[in-house]
Amino acid sequence: MIETRAQLPVIQDLPVPLERDVFLRTLLRELSGTLQDVVGVDEAAGFVSVVGQRIGDQINQSYRTALEVDQLDRRQVADVLVDLKRRIQGDFFIIEESEEKIVLGNRACPFAEKVAGRPSLCMMTSNVFGVIAAENLGYSKVALEEAIARGDEGCRIVVYLQPTDEALAAEGREYFQG
Repeated sequence: MIETRAQLPVIQDLPVPLERDVFLRTLLRELSGTLQDVVGVDEAAGFVSVVGQRIGDQINQSYRTALEVDQLDRRQVADVLVDLKRRIQGDFFIIEESEEKIVLGNRACPFAEKVAGRPSLCMMTSNVFGVIAAENLGYSKVALEEAIARGDEGCRIVVYLQPTDEALAAEGREYFQG
């Protein structure tokens, strides 16, 4: 005899902390952790960078389309960097903004607790920020000075907009208009 049921009320009511957002963040944590374990943090960051580049291109185009512009100016770039992270539940804010750089702080990682011990995931931020800044302003270098993933209380990211002496001396990744 075949038993049919419309739903599983006992299973549905169990206090299992699982939903799409947690599942996807856990998936990314485990993927990045596996990469870090197998190929090392630097190589894992390289793989995440490729993904970040592609996502950065898509996000950049989405904002340009929404703003109905061919290119974002510096203030729009700064606003976009904060807004895109807000939309994915980050808590980024501008600390300093000038023609030479945009300094951002962050109190909450979009990956939440899943980012702990996964610094390769920070390359997503570096690449998305770097691509958007460089594609609109010609050049950028992103320095991840502090990161929640590395155990810091928050993040401090410097997006250099010109290859100044300070930018060239900073440890980070350079991006150029494609």
